[in-house]
Amino acid sequence: MRPLVWLAAVAVAFAAADTYVVVLALPDMMAGVGLSIEELQRAAPLISGFLLGYVAVLPLIGRLADLLGHLPVLVGGLVVFAFGSFLTALSWDLTAMVVGRFFQGLGGGALVPATLALVAALYPVERRGVPLGLVSAVQELGSVLGPLIGAAVLAVADWRAIFLLNLVVGVVLAIAISRLGRSADPRASLVEPGERSEPVSRPTQSAPSPGGHLDNLDTPLDTPPPGGSSGSTDVAALLMLLVAAAAFVLLAIEPAALVQDLTWGALYVPAAGSSRWLTPLGLVTIVATVGFLAKWGMRPGVRGVLRRISAEVDLLGALLLSIALAGVILAFATADPEVAVFSEQGTWYLLAAALAALGFVFHLRRAQDPIVPRGAFARMPAWGSVLVSFFVGAALVAALIDVPLFARTTVYGESQLKAALVLLEFLVALPVGAVLGGFLTRRLPAGVIAGGGMLLAAVAFVFMARWDAEALRSLSSTVVLVTGGLGFGLALAPVNAAVLATTEQSMHGLTTSFTVVARMVGMLVGISALTTIGLRSYYAAQADLPSLSSVCTGGGMCEEYQDLLIGAAIAQEHTVFAGAAVCAAIAALLSVVLLRGAPTRALSPTETVTAL
Repeated sequence: MRPLVWLAAVAVAFAAADTYVVVLALPDMMAGVGLSIEELQRAAPLISGFLLGYVAVLPLIGRLADLLGHLPVLVGGLVVFAFGSFLTALSWDLTAMVVGRFFQGLGGGALVPATLALVAALYPVERRGVPLGLVSAVQELGSVLGPLIGAAVLAVADWRAIFLLNLVVGVVLAIAISRLGRSADPRASLVEPGERSEPVSRPTQSAPSPGGHLDNLDTPLDTPPPGGSSGSTDVAALLMLLVAAAAFVLLAIEPAALVQDLTWGALYVPAAGSSRWLTPLGLVTIVATVGFLAKWGMRPGVRGVLRRISAEVDLLGALLLSIALAGVILAFATADPEVAVFSEQGTWYLLAAALAALGFVFHLRRAQDPIVPRGAFARMPAWGSVLVSFFVGAALVAALIDVPLFARTTVYGESQLKAALVLLEFLVALPVGAVLGGFLTRRLPAGVIAGGGMLLAAVAFVFMARWDAEALRSLSSTVVLVTGGLGFGLALAPVNAAVLATTEQSMHGLTTSFTVVARMVGMLVGISALTTIGLRSYYAAQADLPSLSSVCTGGGMCEEYQDLLIGAAIAQEHTVFAGAAVCAAIAALLSVVLLRGAPTRALSPTETVTAL
């Protein structure tokens, strides 16, 4: 693949790995801000904050990628991700950490649609299958490497080192992608000799170069016009940024030598209340940051970009859509599945989401240039890809969450690490399936490949729903997990290829962002609904158990009664796996029906049969 796509894929994989690293480091992060493990519910914003940044504003970011170019959004996403990592690493309370996690999600979420749209800009429609499969494979590989990276870092340092590593890698990747993008010749065709480029209708305002959305990257967005100079502004902005960073670091780490000094200790005394932000150092951080943003915003190139965004981006529509998505995310992400599918406040969150959605639909009918252009998802494979992605996410989350839980309940009750490693058999097979799905997309219909993959996943879940307490000790469980991972992997590239092939290139950032949003929302709804249903099965099985005294005659908990409790827990997992099998089967059916007709192949059906 082209170096740009490789670097973008690595960035996506690194952001994906961070999600799994955080899950492993969550207890230490809670302790770092003064929370005990019993206060796990209070730490829920660490997850929901990341998801809000990742999902709620993703359509807006996708639209910006189409407007400003995919590489600027990639670089900007990495910078925001690094900034969020910096905030998280130096967080001293839960609020600061949640803000840092929000920016991490915001930056990490921007990478996926920008990378997929970059592939569409670099490759003609019939050659996208392999690079899309490789990008998906590298992304899923991040989920395998995440726990390993987290374990390695935590073995030699504390949890803050994880986010400092994110900061360094994010900055390095941003610089590398920026330099590589600017070194490309915008006048050179991005389609290799002999390749066929897809016919795409483009906006009539300007004639793009053969490079699609990459051609606006050779001139930096903040380049001043000829004859102008912004050197003094640059120096002032840089100084303010350095002052803000230095003040924030001192505010976060609180060096004992400064805090205990009679003179310098005054920098840590709040003007009112007890918040660190109201100390002299906190106020300096705030003022310097605001000054930097104001100075940077005065640059001619930046002002031009901001004017273009305000003129060409439907900000009201983006706000309404973000509120609708945020309501859904908060309703399910803050839920306690032992009580209900969504939280106590979930009704209000969903009501706000419904009102915002109604306002968004009304706005779409009246806006002259809405954030989701009319006809963007007019073709069936386009909106079908979004729907399929939802059910793929709902099924996938059951494997990611409940396979380790099943292992912990049965054969690895004493080791959380060994229980988590069982999932590696599934996760290693997933990127292999993604690459294979990419190759097959060049020869077979996207719906057939995605449908076949999700059918394999459904069959794997059916077998999981029949596992007994000793199932994970046999080789057959490995076959089931590998089959499930391959099935999910096979579906990734065809779904992405279908939405890219049936939407205009000028909308690829936006349309691919919806497939990512649908998958994430599917995961949230799926884990909440399936877990609630599974817990009801557990309580029903537990109610049928004989009394403790009738089984354990010697007093206390005996081994026989523990086996009965394990049986009830297994019944819960069986219910979850059965529900995931239904979701996977629905995804398979929808893939075959809705993705048909997507022009993702280089050969016609007759040529395909001949080639096979």
